[in-house]
Amino acid sequence: MQATVQLNGRVLWLSDRADAMVRQLAGEDLTRADAGPLRDQISTDEMTPARACLAFDESLGDYVYAGLRCSEDTTDPAGVFPVKPKAVREGGFALSVAGSRRGKGSSREASPFAEWCAGIRIVIAESFERIYAQNCQNLGLLMSTDLALAERLQRGEAIPIEAFLEDCDPLGEAIVRSGGLFGYTRRRLSGDIVPPQPAHAPGAMTYGEKIIARALGVDRVRAGDAVFVPASWRFSHEYVTPMAVSFLRHAFGDETPALHDPSTVLCFEDHLTHLDAVSADGSRSTQIVDAARRLGTVQREFCTQHDVRLHGRAAGGGSEGICHALMLERYALPGQIIVGTDSHTPHCGAVGAFAFGVGATEMANAWLTGDARLAVPGTCLVHLCSRLPAGVGAKDLALHLLHLPYIRDGRAIGQIIEFSGEAVAHLSTDERATLTNMVAEIGGLTGLVVPDHETVRYLRERRGIDVTLDTWMTSDTQASYAHVIEIDCGQVGAMVASPGDPGNGVALTELSAAVPIDIAYGGSCTGSKRDDLRACHDVLSWGLSQGHRVADGVRFYLQYGSEDVRLWCEAQGYADVFRAAGVTMLSPGCGACVNAGPGVSTAVDDVVISAQNRNFPGRSGPGQMWLGSPATVAASALAGYIVGFDQLRRDGFATHLARVSPRRGGEASRVSSGG
Repeated sequence: MQATVQLNGRVLWLSDRADAMVRQLAGEDLTRADAGPLRDQISTDEMTPARACLAFDESLGDYVYAGLRCSEDTTDPAGVFPVKPKAVREGGFALSVAGSRRGKGSSREASPFAEWCAGIRIVIAESFERIYAQNCQNLGLLMSTDLALAERLQRGEAIPIEAFLEDCDPLGEAIVRSGGLFGYTRRRLSGDIVPPQPAHAPGAMTYGEKIIARALGVDRVRAGDAVFVPASWRFSHEYVTPMAVSFLRHAFGDETPALHDPSTVLCFEDHLTHLDAVSADGSRSTQIVDAARRLGTVQREFCTQHDVRLHGRAAGGGSEGICHALMLERYALPGQIIVGTDSHTPHCGAVGAFAFGVGATEMANAWLTGDARLAVPGTCLVHLCSRLPAGVGAKDLALHLLHLPYIRDGRAIGQIIEFSGEAVAHLSTDERATLTNMVAEIGGLTGLVVPDHETVRYLRERRGIDVTLDTWMTSDTQASYAHVIEIDCGQVGAMVASPGDPGNGVALTELSAAVPIDIAYGGSCTGSKRDDLRACHDVLSWGLSQGHRVADGVRFYLQYGSEDVRLWCEAQGYADVFRAAGVTMLSPGCGACVNAGPGVSTAVDDVVISAQNRNFPGRSGPGQMWLGSPATVAASALAGYIVGFDQLRRDGFATHLARVSPRRGGEASRVSSGG
């Protein structure tokens, strides 16, 4: 690796001002002062929108930052989305600079790979999200949290390479110096390098640290240890598998080594199985649909070649299930380590599995080695005191957590989030999965619930497995925590998150006026479990008893998380209630959550209330998306405006009509009809 770094190209300041972005893309070089405020919390959905991720080769560079939204838009005619296809690649940029929490959201390695393909070789930000940062290192992108370096590089200075390694742990530095993860792995497979192993005296550990230590076969791990940890399961889905396959071929050619224990590798076709349903009207080009089909084809060929189990499309449409749903329902066990190519892999933490998301390079590497790179983080203990009030669920609690300053400001990034306390003890495993799943929105590495009697019950009743909880499965009383959050759950009420970010939490009681809706969506890995659909059933059953169906003008979609969930709901008679209430039922799959299925918005003024886990700009269509619990989504579908179930039962429908703020003619009458 070179001793110094000089800028061989231009600087792109990712400004919050659309006019500053347009000036740079038009060829004008701006200083940091000229650029104005930098964009904070840029999500990977903005870096590479879902449509871009259908590509998994160098063409991704045409679409980098295509979803970037600017809020200060007073002079620019281009609007709040100033970056057009190919603009960055053709602009000759080599350095991209942003504000805090760069790369939040999805684990898609398409984002840093698109930057690389567009010519970006250095990324600088005030802070980075964990998965994005690790993906950058794996690809060989240089990184820094020192914004002054950008100005020095722009002035033509030669910067010592060590300045770009200061934020790396020893393993990360070795990977960067090797030119990326595959360069490191080639050295590892040849015996030229041996991954580090911790060597600490025995001592107190958290539950998460114990899982890592046991997998490594060492007495103890501490925060800061950089290791490759053996994985019990490695899984990917069709949105990422093809990129991982292409990376392998690029790195090893026809000499790709055999996969390590293919019986512990799983693939899922779940993200794009509903794309055809929203493309029939011609709103998606033939090229997009064909590209999506190609992703599935590449994954199926990979599974056939390497004898990997594939959970694919269902005969009746959709898929066998969303990857996270099936991992929890069929595979995950307490104490296991699970890695998946999706940021919501911590879903499996509901049964005490240490599950975390990785990028395409890391998954391809894990296929070969059986382990995954991990920098042992600190643990944030979220102690949930007292019980949640009736009608308040785990989704409300998750949205409450996300708007707390410690989490909103990014101080929990990369940490293990351990949930404990009375409230957790009284949550079902499905509800616990909502909490651990949305650790992805917190920015944490994984979410964990120490297994208990509820874990034993779930595994016995759902999977016919009798599990004995080992005595080591707990956090030691003297364990060290990076931070402790205590919440009096008795004071938490129904919550929603306003459009733009899951951290925009607001109590339903604090809405100043009712918000009319066009679409209600109960689905995604967070909102399509048994208990989620049970909550929707209870709301709709009550509505029918009061003579109400889904409000006129509202499209309400409910989606099963897996075929197992569908069969269970039908056995309970839920499907009859859903049909009677006017719900459109969808077969399993990710669908609308990734802008690829019924339930997506199609117009900027569409308002959506959704049970999914994130609402970044453009993620699920151009409309304005609010997040809420399954019960809130169902109650809002009945009323025609955002409202909690308890509030609706207490006050009735008519009481809220005066608070409705019409957005267009006839809105008030639409809300009042009740179907």
